[in-house]
Amino acid sequence: MTNKTSDSPLVPPVAAKHPKSDTIHGDARQDDYFWLREKEKPEVTAYLEAENAYTDNIMAHTKAFQNDLYDEMLARIKETDLSVPYLNRGYYYYHRTEEGKQYEIYCRKKGSIESVEEVTLDLNELAEGKEYMSLGPYTVSDDNQLLAYATDETGFREYTLYIKDLRTGELLPDTIEKVGAVVWAADNRTIFYTTEDHTKRQYRLYRHTLGEPNDTLIYEEKDELFYLFARRARSGEYIFLSAGSHTTTEVWYLRADQPEGTWQTLAERIQDREYDADHREDAFYLRINDTGRNFRLVRTPIHNPAQEHWQEIVPHREEVMLEDVDVFSDHYVLYERRNGLPEIRIVGFENEESHTIPFSEPVYEVFSSINLVWETRKLRYNYQSLVTPNSVLEYNLDTRTSALLKQTEVLGGYDGSGYTSERLSTTVRDGVDVPISLVYKNGFQKNGQAPLLLIGYGSYGWSYPVTFSSLRLSLLDRGVAIGIAHVRGGGEMGKAWHDQGRMMHKMRSFTDFIDCAEVLIAQRYTSPQHLIIEGGSAGGLLMGAVTNMRPDLFKAVVSHVPFVDVLNTMLDASLPLTVGEYEEWGNPNIEDDYLYMKQYCPYTNLRAMEYPVMLIKTSLNDSQVMYWEPAKYVAKLRTLKQDGRPLLLVTNMGAGHGGASGRYDHLREIALDYAFMLDQWKIG
Repeated sequence: MTNKTSDSPLVPPVAAKHPKSDTIHGDARQDDYFWLREKEKPEVTAYLEAENAYTDNIMAHTKAFQNDLYDEMLARIKETDLSVPYLNRGYYYYHRTEEGKQYEIYCRKKGSIESVEEVTLDLNELAEGKEYMSLGPYTVSDDNQLLAYATDETGFREYTLYIKDLRTGELLPDTIEKVGAVVWAADNRTIFYTTEDHTKRQYRLYRHTLGEPNDTLIYEEKDELFYLFARRARSGEYIFLSAGSHTTTEVWYLRADQPEGTWQTLAERIQDREYDADHREDAFYLRINDTGRNFRLVRTPIHNPAQEHWQEIVPHREEVMLEDVDVFSDHYVLYERRNGLPEIRIVGFENEESHTIPFSEPVYEVFSSINLVWETRKLRYNYQSLVTPNSVLEYNLDTRTSALLKQTEVLGGYDGSGYTSERLSTTVRDGVDVPISLVYKNGFQKNGQAPLLLIGYGSYGWSYPVTFSSLRLSLLDRGVAIGIAHVRGGGEMGKAWHDQGRMMHKMRSFTDFIDCAEVLIAQRYTSPQHLIIEGGSAGGLLMGAVTNMRPDLFKAVVSHVPFVDVLNTMLDASLPLTVGEYEEWGNPNIEDDYLYMKQYCPYTNLRAMEYPVMLIKTSLNDSQVMYWEPAKYVAKLRTLKQDGRPLLLVTNMGAGHGGASGRYDHLREIALDYAFMLDQWKIG
């Protein structure tokens, strides 16, 4: 018997112990729950389903409330809606949703948005009879006749490529499994694509000619730290292949109209040098961090792109992170981040005159939108904030004004002026200022008794986006404040911010989060009895680490697909992501790295003490953080925690890293999260 169950539905399942011993660097470890990795065993399924049943029973008193929250959130969403059409080679492309349908319908119109609609792909039809459906690459040939697309039907990020004849609606016999990037050449019959190895690393580039049975292997990346990615320049003239690790990049290029030509190296691989490339006329443009961590922009001639010919256009700046560059026929666009906030700067090629698009809110997010037209005087971008719904705007470079094309409609009379967003600057224990973004409903009282949800991530140099969510109104309207701690390890303050929270500095991510929580308590935004924290994936590692370090500081924890079994995962090079992650977390086969990681690994550091209430969520088909990490974490914690507080594990048995793929199913998952939180706050 692997699991002990009880006649009482309110007694949690107990996973059997099957000790597995390992010794590395002279350090002996015992893992009692290694057996939970054996996905095909019925005992594993039985345990996960028993945990699901236990959660259902514990949360049974909130079922009606969950339904109310679901209805409330759904009522704010315009179920039948349309994205802003974008132009590409004479067609306007868009996707739309229909009331009652889980997935998007992809469409286009020729010449004008008033033309007859042509459905290119209906994900609802593809999803019939399936628990999961996700669309990966979606790209149309230059002659507008063929659609290459890839779908994943399990959540394991395993995409199969199909070619659809848009004239007839028929699928061509060409089908390729486990693809990543997909790029058309200019001849409308050649496709370049990458494929994954057993660890889900994109490591090979192939050339496929429609109708031909055998594909040509162009390149295989031998170094397990590196992943491949291919794309076509906006100019359409070149295809780029990138091999990148977390710290280093190498790029090759090929003329798109010469698919059988020879790929050329743009700039050779040098450790700790990252770059990406774009094209215009007779030059390549490189965003590169060779002279400083925050990148600069250089131009180099195509006929001889060697480093001695690089011409600096935008220098490296310590105070500004150059996050991305878009090159067009007569201008380029710089996506920068200054003081943690994004900026868009536009520079003309003719006179090098530059200007920025103004934004007025204290906390906001800006993203590049779809801009496929090469010769244009307009730029589309997405703007939103914690109080402003996602807005698609079009900036006119000549008039220097932005026109709102569409703002996501929030049904029910939402008025952003009824809410306040702000950014605090918090000095943490080593003297560094860490930003916190906050949002709450007007009338919020800083009396130390208010419920507050604090969210964090802090890994991979990723800046946690301060975006709008109509779903969060179900918390804000009940008096909950929501904060985002922009801890080190993220990218909010540039590459140095990432460097200060990774590898042998990872502990700073956790102490930053704890210090942010303590400042919010000191400034009477909340109290430990009213503070709930939430994070997912690497943010779930953050949750596990800070809970072990300061369990007294938090009322409850919500952790999504959490990376909590750091040592065991990073010691298994056969797992997806592991080897490539050595440059983020360290390599535990190196003793110093191992000992440092052991200090914070949540699973390793669980101990006998009182813990907050916890809701841990995972997915059986997750390929990024395997389901067994949170399952083992919960099983072990049940044997150690010295309190009567609920510890809940929910496993989605038919999804992957992002949870449910259908939009209505996703709402059900959020309704459970919110019901759990509000129940802890005793808010109805």
